[in-house]
Amino acid sequence: MTRIAVIGGGRIGEALIAGLLESGRASKDLVVVEPVPARAELLADRFGIRATGVVADAAKSADLIVIAVKPHDVDGVLTELGKAELGDDRDQVLLSLAAGIPTLRFEAKLPAGFPVVRAMPNTPMLVGQGISAIAPGRYARKEQLALVTEVLQSVGKVVTVAESQLDAVTAVSGSGPAYFFLVVEAMIDAAVGLGLARDVAAQLVAQTMLGSAALLEESGQSAAELRAGVTSPAGTTAAAVRELERAGVRSAFYEALNAAKRRSVELGATPD
Repeated sequence: MTRIAVIGGGRIGEALIAGLLESGRASKDLVVVEPVPARAELLADRFGIRATGVVADAAKSADLIVIAVKPHDVDGVLTELGKAELGDDRDQVLLSLAAGIPTLRFEAKLPAGFPVVRAMPNTPMLVGQGISAIAPGRYARKEQLALVTEVLQSVGKVVTVAESQLDAVTAVSGSGPAYFFLVVEAMIDAAVGLGLARDVAAQLVAQTMLGSAALLEESGQSAAELRAGVTSPAGTTAAAVRELERAGVRSAFYEALNAAKRRSVELGATPD
């Protein structure tokens, strides 16, 4: 069995561990690195896996090393990985879930030729409905990319893109749940303003979003086609859509995603 070390015991790391166990991975093949003792103990008890605060201890015996920390913590993790004597007697690969950090940054700090795969997941992986975009570094082989795909499929869907596209992916699906929740929040507030009770409004909006997403996925029609199907000439939906267009909803989303992409590029810049 493939041994997997998850470095970072936050929400993303925990979600990945839960997904791996639910998909049939054995708890003995997983280890999590978490520096906060109370959090490490909680994860060990909850999942029946080994927890440690030492990066090198977990990484040296792992086939797949998953970096699930914030971007500003990556360099510290790489320094600790330098103590693990990676690649000496194992066919290892590193999977980074850290936003914005290019594979070159990892390859420069790891042993020569060490394979790296970069991924951009999103938070719906917490309920097994995430989508991750993956991009191989210079040394990652097809079978290692297949392993990473299998691992991330335990928490959702996976697409493969060129690494040059990952900053755009970050802006779209990585940050996308926040845009969705903002729209939901705005619709609920508007519904309350129209006289609906907040709990009723929340249920109406949430189920409408859930059902619409399912319809989009299962119907085979595009979003534009489905929207047109709801929008009767001179009807209520047409009146609402006209106001959204007048408010510049399309340009607002374009500018928002552009800002997120620029920030992703900034996060990946080599520090001075």
